[in-house]
Amino acid sequence: MPSNVIVGLQWGDEGKGKITDLLSKNSDYVIRYQGGNNSGHSIHINKKHLILHLIPSGVVYPYIKCIIGPGVVIDPKYLLIEIKKIESIGINTSKVFLAKRAHITMPYHRLLDKYKEESLGDQSIGTTHCGIGPTYEDKIARVGIRVLDFLNLKIFHKKLKDNLDYKNQIITKIYKREPLSFESIYEEYIEYAKSLLPRIIDSVHEIHDAFQKEKKILFEGAQAMLLDINYGTYPYVTPSSTSTGGVCIGSGIPPIFLKNFIGIAKAYCTRVGYGPFPTEIKSHISDMIRQKGNEYGATTKRPRRCGWLDLLSLKYSCMINGINYLIITKLDVLSELKFIKVCIGYKSNGKEIQYFPANIVEEDIEIIYVDFPGWKKDISHIKEYEDLPKNCKKYITFIENFLNLEILLISIGSERNQNIIKNKSSFFKIFS
Repeated sequence: MPSNVIVGLQWGDEGKGKITDLLSKNSDYVIRYQGGNNSGHSIHINKKHLILHLIPSGVVYPYIKCIIGPGVVIDPKYLLIEIKKIESIGINTSKVFLAKRAHITMPYHRLLDKYKEESLGDQSIGTTHCGIGPTYEDKIARVGIRVLDFLNLKIFHKKLKDNLDYKNQIITKIYKREPLSFESIYEEYIEYAKSLLPRIIDSVHEIHDAFQKEKKILFEGAQAMLLDINYGTYPYVTPSSTSTGGVCIGSGIPPIFLKNFIGIAKAYCTRVGYGPFPTEIKSHISDMIRQKGNEYGATTKRPRRCGWLDLLSLKYSCMINGINYLIITKLDVLSELKFIKVCIGYKSNGKEIQYFPANIVEEDIEIIYVDFPGWKKDISHIKEYEDLPKNCKKYITFIENFLNLEILLISIGSERNQNIIKNKSSFFKIFS
């Protein structure tokens, strides 16, 4: 049962879309297992820039079945927009399916997300206002509307009425805003239901059948480990399990089905929005990295905060996810720097912290850095690891030794072919 899991190891934006696109080529299924349309995966195909928010990155291959799994929250309005955009550039989406058990994001989820963030002022989390958190709240509160409710409009009618009656009380009495209309939402969403009906499947049985038939399956997540609801930098996290453990929860499979755990990390760190970021760079170097790496949110277009590679947090992420192969992206972005810093630990009150802390108070943290000389050479055209500059290889070797983990592949640009396979025997063993 050959299966592979791809997970981001930092605060997101590690290049999971490109890597999923690359690694899904020899897969039969690509399955998205958590998150919503609040984050985007970017793929560059023949100089075309494709951003996917809900649809798995394997959609670009016509022979791959793409499943949006039970752990995902789905905004049908934006899913249909995404389908239309993808089809407009000639990509067939007939093999994109929705899990019956996935929960649906409604208009009141988006509004409540926005109103709450506005009410918090400078204490806000920095959400995208896509309604992801409120959708997961309803799921846990056992009042959520699921995709399967589109199959019985009588049930959908009742659930929507009950939910909206309650949500309108919050909207009018707490946030002092105008109530939403049941009739307009109901009419809008039954049209979405008609459009999506052919794509709705019982994904649990589909995936288990695929495993029994020894199909090649790739699991794709959104966001990243340090945004995990349980193990991320709480409360500045996403409301779902972004770890490899979330694969089982979000797709309905036992852990024994999973084989290779592939972690993706940038050669530096970025973070969007608020939250602790110990290695954030507070100088012009941050601007250089942002411009060179095009570090702007795929969904929000917000500029990303940029910082040095944090190996202490990366080691923590690899440990929790059971990573056995590592992929480093955007190494080319560092090529213009004269020197590069790497975090190998923290100090608090003069004492070194042995592990990534459960709670980071940045004012109390002192970063332990190791300095590396830069290589000042364009590496975006290089095909073989041996041809990289000497200082560049020193940087890569240090990362491997610190993490005691093999780097499988290095991405040196946004295009599909801008990759260096560092360990070819392992790579082709996994993805042949």
